[in-house]
Amino acid sequence: MARRAAGGTGRTGGAVGGGGSGVRAARRPEVRLPALEAYGGELEPDGDYDGLEFRDLDLAGQDGGGARFMDCALTECALDETRLRHARFLDSVLTGVRGVGTDLSEATLRDVESVDARLGGVQLHGAVLERVVIRGGKIDYPNLRAARLRDVVFEGCVLVEPDFGGARLERVEFIDCALRRADLTGATLTDVDLRGAAELDIARGVERLAGAVVSPAQLLDLAPVLAGQLGIRVEG
Repeated sequence: MARRAAGGTGRTGGAVGGGGSGVRAARRPEVRLPALEAYGGELEPDGDYDGLEFRDLDLAGQDGGGARFMDCALTECALDETRLRHARFLDSVLTGVRGVGTDLSEATLRDVESVDARLGGVQLHGAVLERVVIRGGKIDYPNLRAARLRDVVFEGCVLVEPDFGGARLERVEFIDCALRRADLTGATLTDVDLRGAAELDIARGVERLAGAVVSPAQLLDLAPVLAGQLGIRVEG
């Protein structure tokens, strides 16, 4: 079974950045996979996959709804319209996965690392993400409506028009990533650190930023959107 340190990377529990902001840092997963057995079959609904490596597989259009992936590695796999609704990914690593229309709605990702994913229109509505790192890659139009994110780190990735409508974000960090045209309508943010975002563009729901921390420069960039939301006219 993969092991992770109970305290994450040692950043847990303290203020982020040491600036006295009081924002609690996200706890990161530390996934250590055991020796894996190569898997070459197709996905099955409610399948049970333990200690397996899925490498260079075309899983497009397959149905793995309700399946459990424990101590698994998915590497360079195609996930176009792959159905993984209600699936559970536990202590696993996803590297270089790609696809359009992947259905991960109401799935659970716990102690998961995703590296260099390239996904478009991935469905994660109602999903639960806990102790997850998404590093590198690009995700276009992710649907995270009503999802629950706790201890999640987005690092060095590009998120295009992510929909966080009605989602709950707690201890979520954005580090060196681009957040473009994000929708926060109805979202609830607690200890969300946006200061490290390379780009911060909120299309809707800017008033839901209560519970987040931004840098002074980001606040200036957000000023026109905030003024519009509050009905403030700015005239020279």
